[in-house]
Amino acid sequence: MMSTTAEYALRIMIILAESGSKDGGVMTAVQIARETKVPADYTVKVLQTLARAKLVRGRRGRGGGFRVLCDPRRTSLLEIVNAIDPLPRIRTCPLDRITHKTHLCPLHSEMDNIMELMEKRLGAMTIQDVIDGAPNGVLCREDRLVKIGVSSRR
Repeated sequence: MMSTTAEYALRIMIILAESGSKDGGVMTAVQIARETKVPADYTVKVLQTLARAKLVRGRRGRGGGFRVLCDPRRTSLLEIVNAIDPLPRIRTCPLDRITHKTHLCPLHSEMDNIMELMEKRLGAMTIQDVIDGAPNGVLCREDRLVKIGVSSRR
């Protein structure tokens, strides 16, 4: 269905959009990897692909990092997936059967219908829709505050 790389890209875009109003909207690759639980080396690879697609921008050096370049309110999840690894559609029989040359068998037809539905759902939802649907409007960022109770008992 959807590749792990595409799912990682969605996590990365969401965390960057969430940080857009915080931290000056800039996060390092290490920060992004930690928050999204994506391996650091892989995070860099995904960020480079997202930058080539003009979805993020990176800057090196002091004060550098990555930020969202696109508008999270207008960028669909499908745009992100397509920039990384488009959903595979079934156009011809994977079994290369002669009887399936003109149309897909019921199995592959249904599998393609599922992919079509996934494309439609991802295309109808923006990055901001995902963030707004999360508890307190935060999906990937984790509150690091820990409450410590102190007892006066001895």
